Amino acid sequence: MIATLNGKITDKLIDSIIIDVGGVGYGLLVPQETCNKLVVGEVSKLFVYEHIRESSYDLYGFSDLETKELFLKLINVNGVGPKVGLNILSIGSVSGVRHAIASGDIKLIQTAPGVGKRVAERVLIELKDKVGLLSSLDETTLLIGEEAAQQDEAVQALVALGFSVADAISSLKNVDVDLPTSDRVKLALKKT
Repeated sequence: MIATLNGKITDKLIDSIIIDVGGVGYGLLVPQETCNKLVVGEVSKLFVYEHIRESSYDLYGFSDLETKELFLKLINVNGVGPKVGLNILSIGSVSGVRHAIASGDIKLIQTAPGVGKRVAERVLIELKDKVGLLSSLDETTLLIGEEAAQQDEAVQALVALGFSVADAISSLKNVDVDLPTSDRVKLALKKT
């Protein structure tokens, strides 16, 4: 069983990467957050999940163990295979996906390709108590931030562009609130 791969990232595609380990190039399917963290030419360590079927052998890579563990929980839900699990992880950051599941945000889960209402409901029902929320301090900050987001035009603009509320708030965290809304949105987009 392959648990980790440590090597040089040689190529990045939309949802996969190639990592060279001792002269052998391994193709790994990765969530968007992991893909964004990896840099071509740099040495990286990826946590690996092997999915072996009669007709294929796929490797899934994750930049940290927390992401892999959430992926494993997702694929244990009836109707969620590895590709759908990867799609769910790609709707936002790992903490954003955890929060969406824990708070019952079915609409956000349904934005993942291949996830219909029934599958989203199963994910929420089966994992709501298993994903664990943020620490109480982070949760309070996030909840206060979400209330303020109802009136923040920059957060609303980022949500309209496909960000989750949590990711929009996070992207605007260190952006000066006195700037015009359009400038705040531009600066937040540059951070992602």
